[in-house]
Amino acid sequence: MQPTPATVESADGTELRLWELDPEADATEAVLYVHGSITCSRALFAPPVVRDGDSDDSHSWLAATARQGRAAFAVDIRGYGDSERPPELHEPPEANDPPVRAPLAAEDIQAAYDAVAARYDTVHLVGVSWGTMTGGYFAVHGDHDLASLTQCAPVYLPPWSFDDITTALNVDADLDAYYYQRYDAVSERQGGDDALFEAIWQTQVESNQGEDPETYIAQAGALADTKATVEGERIYDAAAIDCPTLVVRGDEDAISVREDAVGLFDELACRKEYAEIGGGDHYVMHGDSRAALYDAVDAFQSRV
Repeated sequence: MQPTPATVESADGTELRLWELDPEADATEAVLYVHGSITCSRALFAPPVVRDGDSDDSHSWLAATARQGRAAFAVDIRGYGDSERPPELHEPPEANDPPVRAPLAAEDIQAAYDAVAARYDTVHLVGVSWGTMTGGYFAVHGDHDLASLTQCAPVYLPPWSFDDITTALNVDADLDAYYYQRYDAVSERQGGDDALFEAIWQTQVESNQGEDPETYIAQAGALADTKATVEGERIYDAAAIDCPTLVVRGDEDAISVREDAVGLFDELACRKEYAEIGGGDHYVMHGDSRAALYDAVDAFQSRV
């Protein structure tokens, strides 16, 4: 099961890719997924894994959602995946500041939400990593009637050092407009399932983020938002979210740490739930515990 592409326009006319995967039976509800800081939607939520010549969609959260009876959508924020690049990404990285911060990304989420809500009365939102910042900002400031919000692998007010992130990514702490992701460094950092990694990598380099077979770019607005949170600035006010919200993380996640996730949960003033997935890291949606994550989020959406 592979998603089909559509194009929607953000408020300023930027063209965005919206991926869709429908269940076999007519759906009455939809789920909109928002990716994180580096990986585009199809790579994160529906990687086209091939094993021994056969397609394997067991790592696809969109496919799992469709099997559970909900229509599944995922948006590429501008500068990611197949969405239009901001002009800053066509210039040398040092020529500009990071172009896409959470408020601008939330405008793209709004465009995707409007397209989905025009077809479904019930829409759930799921954000992952930086997608919890952009999704959280949208939940507070956007025009919507969300049935629920899921904050997966959230980064809210993390207790760790920003230097740890820039060192791991080999990025200058001053932050140019974008930075490069290179095959050797990413494969060494990722490890694990070779077929899964190759599917994710090829999806990235074949998208508008691709520079060549060994390189793709990631805009640095997500890192700028992360730097702000490390310095104590809330990208969004969790207490202002008014739809039912699930906070979920893998219990081995070294980026979305328990202290931060519980802090986010405690600030929520809406109907709320908290869950941890045993054996899951920051990419719990791809790991051995992924089915537990899919089921936990589906069960929460069903309850609300």
